[in-house]
Amino acid sequence: MKQYPFFCAVILAVPLAGQELAKADRIVDGGGAARPPVLRTVEPADSMIVTLPAPPAPPRETNAPPTTVPPAGNDDPNDHRPLLRRAPKPILPSEFERDSALFTQKMIGLWSEPDAYNLFGEPLRERVVLDDQEVENGRIYAFTDPTGRYREVELDFAKDTGVLRTVFVYPWKMTWEDCRKQWGGNVRSTEANKGRIFHSYLNRRVDVLVDQRGLVISLGLY
Repeated sequence: MKQYPFFCAVILAVPLAGQELAKADRIVDGGGAARPPVLRTVEPADSMIVTLPAPPAPPRETNAPPTTVPPAGNDDPNDHRPLLRRAPKPILPSEFERDSALFTQKMIGLWSEPDAYNLFGEPLRERVVLDDQEVENGRIYAFTDPTGRYREVELDFAKDTGVLRTVFVYPWKMTWEDCRKQWGGNVRSTEANKGRIFHSYLNRRVDVLVDQRGLVISLGLY
């Protein structure tokens, strides 16, 4: 009796009629000659292999960009940072994190526009700065503040040198009284249109534009 190797599979024996078994013993090649069973490349005709299901494949990795929606529980309504800056949190200079406006003020005369891109990213918009003769002498780029401290930051670059010369910031919620507590009241004040008041500090490089309700519209740092 021939010995067949043991296969790790479930064998279901299906008896065939003698006539069908005889046919199963012959495999005819292309020339019409019968090949002996030892040269077969398939299992015996009276057997059937049932393959057990394989374990599920692991999920395929994709190159999908990270989600811009903050994880559940971190959706702080007071977090004004752009969504792309929330998770994962970017690595920013600690001084920039404390006050992005005062940090950027120190870069006046040093930064060019590409330097600002490294911290602020792409500008939201830009506009031309004209001198008293209506001639272009600079360009202002508006950015979202990555720290969320201010609603928006504008950087003014000189046309001739290309370096930063003025920083304008627009607070979310700030009053003239807040400015007086932080920097004092040594200012020269000038009335502007629509009831606004322009306060220019005499002992520091800060200008404050305040509306008629006392709310700060913008800070100018130079």
